[in-house]
Amino acid sequence: MKGLRFVIITGMSGAGKSLASKCLEDLGYFCIDNLPAALIPKFAELCSQTSGGIERVALVIDVREGEFLEGLFDILKDLREAGHEVMILFLEASDEALVKRFSETRRPHPLAGDGSVLEGIQLERRVLASLKGEADLIFDTSQLHVHELRKLLTNTFQQASRPARTILSLVSFGYKFGLPYDADLVFDVRFLPNPHFREELRPLSGKDRAVMDFVLANPQARAYLERLLDFLHYSLPLYLQEGKAYLTVSVGCTGGRHRSVSIVEYLGQKLSEWGHEVALRHRDIDKEVIL
Repeated sequence: MKGLRFVIITGMSGAGKSLASKCLEDLGYFCIDNLPAALIPKFAELCSQTSGGIERVALVIDVREGEFLEGLFDILKDLREAGHEVMILFLEASDEALVKRFSETRRPHPLAGDGSVLEGIQLERRVLASLKGEADLIFDTSQLHVHELRKLLTNTFQQASRPARTILSLVSFGYKFGLPYDADLVFDVRFLPNPHFREELRPLSGKDRAVMDFVLANPQARAYLERLLDFLHYSLPLYLQEGKAYLTVSVGCTGGRHRSVSIVEYLGQKLSEWGHEVALRHRDIDKEVIL
């Protein structure tokens, strides 16, 4: 029986699971929404027996599984032992973002019952906590519009079909807006001189050449980047050795518009030159600039 590639799409209601399923379907995955967990082994067996047929599968599993979620981990373990590749993608979002989305769509939350949407969201977090803990990849969609999420998914799963290596997601962010949910490694560059206090640089972003030159000209920035790249050069092969196929490296400054953006752009260029698969995301770059 040949091994299949399974992506389990799960996470919070309203966080983008339907969009993720459609995106993976466009990438050639056979997608099924809400297949009962107990039927997954039989489905895998049928797919493996089909000559020249299905090789990549995406299954959407959420709180609608109810009590079946308890047996999901054993089922996924059996799939791996049978030679299948299994990856759990968990889509996350803040309470505020989810409440807003349910309000805009006027849909009831599946666990709200007679309570509020927020109560349903909080209950869902508790129900899915163990599944989130086992996730291979967590995307926080709070700040992403649909096109950004589609691009992130496309970049990730197109790269995942290439030869084995750790896929790097480099994220800039502002500490004033909170830490990224999906960060594996977090680096703080708030010690660097802030372009925000230079009148001519304040309206620009870290992607603009003038800001990048200002940030990277600082001796402390150059020394920091040299050490950070040494650390990544040493540690990335170890992550791959331990089976960590996806790694999110987050770099933060105060507002997420200048220093962290320039540093992430520089790291992305260097790591790409080393042959790594790199996806860049600037979470807070478009936040309002106070002049």
